[in-house]
Amino acid sequence: MLQRRPIFPHVIEMNFQARERIGCCVYLVYDQAEWILIDIGFEDTVDEIVEMIRQMDFPLSQCKLIVATHADVDHVQGLAKLKQILRAPVAAHPRAAQILASGDPIATYAEIAAQNIHLSMPPVQVDQTLDEGDTITVGNLELEVWYTPGHTDNQLSFRMGELLFSGDNIYRDGCVGVIDAHHGSSIEDFLASLRRIRQSDVKWLLPSHGPPFRKDDRLLDETIARLERYLYMADFGTCAKDWPLLEQWDQELAEGKLPQ
Repeated sequence: MLQRRPIFPHVIEMNFQARERIGCCVYLVYDQAEWILIDIGFEDTVDEIVEMIRQMDFPLSQCKLIVATHADVDHVQGLAKLKQILRAPVAAHPRAAQILASGDPIATYAEIAAQNIHLSMPPVQVDQTLDEGDTITVGNLELEVWYTPGHTDNQLSFRMGELLFSGDNIYRDGCVGVIDAHHGSSIEDFLASLRRIRQSDVKWLLPSHGPPFRKDDRLLDETIARLERYLYMADFGTCAKDWPLLEQWDQELAEGKLPQ
């Protein structure tokens, strides 16, 4: 048997439990006889995670729900396999449900031909859709569902008391989930999600990558300010709202202004 190593009451993170990085953060939330998983990661780590759960004496038949924060391959490639093992329902945002059902390789980042990335993305049927204002109960615990788009258009976060399972919104170093037009990213939506987190009274953020960390309003302010600049930078292509340099150039062309 394995000794349980919760990072917070009722919360086990499987990388921390393993004492090594095995993939994205996989959170096991439990109370009484019930438990759920938030994300699962890649298919090749599913057996290892399931065995750890078994050795921690969580009955596999008592898994109430497998939740996807969003439909990225590094979070959900193992969903189909895990669902078959646990025979538990899968839950995700409605937009993620469509992507997962088809195993869309582009929307999940499983296929990035320009970088020679070709991963399998086994399709999986979502049994329960979750959206803003919904709740998930685990024993006597209650998780409030937040819709937090930006990184993708299908990302969810989950508040449980002072904790927020915050997905790919922000990490301990102030970085955020990748911003990519092909991925359905929206900088304006991202800013709204970050401002919501900033304005909330949660005390701890439990991200989908890297260590959980105490909510730091100064860090959030710096990240928000950086993304506000992204709105007007060519670096982000069609995700940017505008590129002011082109308007400046229009004016210089009209004035016949020579290079200086």
